[in-house]
Order: sequence, then structure tokens, then C-alpha cells
Amino acid sequence: MKVATHSIKKLFAVGILMVYATISFAQEAPSLTDPEVASVAVIANQIDISYAEIALKKSKNKEILEFANRMVTDHNAVIKQAVDLVTKLSVTPKENAVGSSLLEEAENTRKKLRKAGKKKFDKLYIDNEVAYHKAVIGAVKGLLIPESDNKELKSLLEAVLPALEAHLGHAEMVQKGLHSY
Repeated sequence: MKVATHSIKKLFAVGILMVYATISFAQEAPSLTDPEVASVAVIANQIDISYAEIALKKSKNKEILEFANRMVTDHNAVIKQAVDLVTKLSVTPKENAVGSSLLEEAENTRKKLRKAGKKKFDKLYIDNEVAYHKAVIGAVKGLLIPESDNKELKSLLEAVLPALEAHLGHAEMVQKGLHSY
């Protein structure tokens, strides 16, 4: 039990560090171009889909499976909207330090999720989802929206926020249920 609690606390701390890392990148490079903003937005959605795909393979918990399916559906829809918009605007998403940092941390998280035993997996996954959605919401509000010059890109990011906040609320509800066992 102590190992699981330690792993969960460590994973939560990583999520908080992602928020600070994103803010740190924003301070070091005070402006992201619209192609860089678009890249970070797509990467953030792809990462959460990758976590959900692991959950769909490993979990047997109905609430976790429903949540993971919702993440795949909703984040794929956001990616489609982003791709449609950048295609319309003739913008090619551009790699950047924020996106690279997210990808690196995501790989570490995926490894932890894959290694987690069946008994620990559900809690580890949902704790990560809570931390990840908090970090992404913070990045969208504090970095991506302010750095977007294009009105349509900024509008898309603003339109996605309520869904991200709903995901966070859903994840917290599932988390509360799992931690009550």
C-alpha cells in the first residue's frame, strides 16, 4: 500500500512539475508562434489519448473504461478541429521546447502506467488524469491562449477549455470513488 501511495504522490508531483515547466518555458521564450501553439495543442491531446489507450487495455473497471473511452473520443475530436483549422489557415504545426518537454514526460508516464500492476493501475491512471488535466488547463489558460495571435486559433483553444474542465471534474469524481475503496 505504501508503494502505491508513493507512486501516486510521485505521479501527481510530476503533473505539478509539468505546469511549472510549461510556465518556465513561457518565461524563457515569452512568445510562441501560432504554429508552435498548434503543435503543443495537438501533442497534449495525443498524449491523453495514449494514456487512455493503455487504460483500455489494462483496466477492468467500468468507470475507468468509460472515462478512457471519453478521452479517446473527445481528444480525437479536438485534434480533428485543430488539424482542420491549421489546414484552413495553411499553418504547419512547429516543434518547440514546450511540446518536446510534454512528449518526454509523457513517455515516462506511459512506462509507469504500463508497469503498474492490475490492482494499482486504476488509481495510478486516474490520479495522472487529474494532474494532467490540471496541467493542461493551466497551460491553455496561461500560455497557449495568451500566445495565440490568430483569432480562430485562440477561439478554438477557448472553446476547448470547458471540455477540459469537464474532463477534470469527471476524473476527480472517478478518483474520489476509487480512493474510497
